[in-house]
Amino acid sequence: MASIMPNFSLRRLPSLTKLRSTLPPSSLHLHRSSSSIALPLAASLASSSYEDSNESKSSANTLSTAIEEPQTKNKSKKPKPFFPKRGETLELVCESLAFKGKGLCKVEDTGYVVMCDRALPGERFVGRVTRKKNNYSEVTKVKTLSPHRDMVEAPCEYASHCGGCRTQYLLYEAQVRAKEEQVRDLVVHVGKFSYKDPDFENVMKPIVPCDLQFHYRNKMEFSFGPKRWLPKEKLADKNEDANVFSLGLHAPGFFDKVLNVDKCFLQSEPANKVLAAVQDCWRNPELGLSPYDCHSHAGFMKHLTIRSGRDVETRAPQLMVNFVTSSYKPVLLKPLVDKLAVFPEVVSIMNNINTSVGNTSVGEEEYTLYGKATITEILRGLAFEISANSFFQTNAHQAEILYKLVEDCAGLKGDGSEIVLDLFCGTGTIGLTLAKKVKHVYGYEVVPEAISDARRNAKLNGVNNATFIQGDLNKIGESFGNDFQKPDIVISDPNRPGMHTNLIKYLLKLKAPRIVYVSCNPATCARDLDLLCHGSAEQKLQGCYRLRSIQPVDMFPHTPHIECVCLLELY
Repeated sequence: MASIMPNFSLRRLPSLTKLRSTLPPSSLHLHRSSSSIALPLAASLASSSYEDSNESKSSANTLSTAIEEPQTKNKSKKPKPFFPKRGETLELVCESLAFKGKGLCKVEDTGYVVMCDRALPGERFVGRVTRKKNNYSEVTKVKTLSPHRDMVEAPCEYASHCGGCRTQYLLYEAQVRAKEEQVRDLVVHVGKFSYKDPDFENVMKPIVPCDLQFHYRNKMEFSFGPKRWLPKEKLADKNEDANVFSLGLHAPGFFDKVLNVDKCFLQSEPANKVLAAVQDCWRNPELGLSPYDCHSHAGFMKHLTIRSGRDVETRAPQLMVNFVTSSYKPVLLKPLVDKLAVFPEVVSIMNNINTSVGNTSVGEEEYTLYGKATITEILRGLAFEISANSFFQTNAHQAEILYKLVEDCAGLKGDGSEIVLDLFCGTGTIGLTLAKKVKHVYGYEVVPEAISDARRNAKLNGVNNATFIQGDLNKIGESFGNDFQKPDIVISDPNRPGMHTNLIKYLLKLKAPRIVYVSCNPATCARDLDLLCHGSAEQKLQGCYRLRSIQPVDMFPHTPHIECVCLLELY
């Protein structure tokens, strides 16, 4: 990832429907921006917004300062240090949200960049310097002096301390505007496309917001811990005891500290009922359910995962409960199984056994404690079976919209003549939704279990023209491509690191007419778009694609995550 961090400001913009007029798609190629060069973080974040903020000081104050501090005194005055020291408190104004949702601020008089978690653009606050990075420092908010204009009250009691919903305090319309601006900034600074190109506004589409702002996740993973993590303001509360077993979410930045959570606003209400039922009884000493300690590596209960789905015929909600434990002791879990089995939505209770000392929730062995081993979900008219360790789009509601955008970008002829290459296909969801409109789909995925799920889902939906192959796309060799016909359309949906250079080299050599790039990380997406469109003399890559459109999609409200659907065409 390039070292440049996005720098944008939250401004008062019109409503989303009026962000900009809808313009017809254009086939012009966006040229590389001549001003886009890799800079150190501090330099890249220095912008006119800092100088503008200085201009807000009144002229009277400026004059008063000039009288009190004569020129001779100024010369002898010791300048402020450029780098603030650890533990130092600073009065700051957040200028924008950077990648991962951190607030970007600059130290007055020096312009030195500091990043603050949960700081909102326009907010004035006091922050304490906690650590020094290469080109910036991190601060912790101590006190808010004046809040952001779009600040709202968070409905979740854990919003101030949980790492899941970092932007609950920001008005949702302001959240999506910030995400759209972040994508635009990355496309310019990392992707090296130019604002000055007359076609830029046609290519850069307005973000698609999410209708469901809460209760949209179909999978939540909670961790067991031997002690509760408490924020500093609650440590002195006599009603709060840290020496109590905990079940909840990890405190931000800590792998060994668990914030106890009784209800999560991201998962469905039936899932919250299951969580409450587990919380109600698992600490009973008579059950002997000890939480796993990641330091001593002792304990039984590691994770609780709750997955939501729907019955294919009735559309009734289905829940899968997965207990991840350090060993196989079904007798210990029986009281919990009996308590949860009475819920009509619970159709599957699984037990994954993970003997490793790591923090993963994927087990080496899997047992069915109650019901069946899978639940189902419906997506674009197809049924998908989801196992305990399957990858599936976490927001099924918004995935309907995302996959419709993918199909629109693919521009299928409709005559069933096209070949689709589905890279990073996971459980085959995207490829299978297109299969009935094309000649054949070839899907590649490194995870063997995901390939098994994809093949099972193809059979479940009567899809006979889809072939799913297990393989590592980061380690492709000269023989890659021998197992399929030359595709008309390539769909690439990589994980956060984006595509490996070897894969990009292959795509530039393949020269498929269209590439639909689905990204969960706009920074690595912009980097890959640069290579596919502009090439790289250093890496001996000759770009051969033009960027036709880039569509941000908000899949996860109240979080910093952004999805993008990009269309590239061969020129």
